[in-house]
Amino acid sequence: MTCPLCQGHDCPEFARSTRRTFYRCAACGLVSVPAEQVLPLEDEKKRYDLHQNSPDDAGYEAYLSRLFKPVLARISPGSRGLDFGCGPEPVLANLFRKAGHSMATYDLFYQADAAVLDTRYDFITATEVVEHLRDPAHELDRLWRCLKPAGILGIMTQWIVPQNAFHQWHYKNDWTHIRFYSPETFAWLGR
Repeated sequence: MTCPLCQGHDCPEFARSTRRTFYRCAACGLVSVPAEQVLPLEDEKKRYDLHQNSPDDAGYEAYLSRLFKPVLARISPGSRGLDFGCGPEPVLANLFRKAGHSMATYDLFYQADAAVLDTRYDFITATEVVEHLRDPAHELDRLWRCLKPAGILGIMTQWIVPQNAFHQWHYKNDWTHIRFYSPETFAWLGR
């Protein structure tokens, strides 16, 4: 398997479940599901349609605040942002709007206006998105190009658990989760 992030070829098997195999890249640490085990887009959307991410849900808003608050503390008043992978309800984008920032939104399934990806932003958020990316190298490169110099890219995802605990990890059981990141992966991205 070729790593979909760094294009490395040293990707031995990391774990196996009854229906999927997971490979870990020796170069960047990304753990991935091979393309032939990824859901078709129409099935992936059906799964997302079941999500109940509502602006009226205080618990969901508190969950998003784990990214909202640190990004908000680092941006200037009146900044322009993009919520990448906003879903059908752009709750995070609305939090930034309420704080005085202008926001664009993009989601492959719900707000697929690619024109917003031709603009440069002061900050970009990607909350619970990177684990779904079929081509993370392309998508992350596209997001970097959308940032102004000294812009902020805020990513929120769950860190992968150690290999000996992976078989019990609930996060891997969501069939739409096909990429799993570690601090090593983000260190590679930083370099």
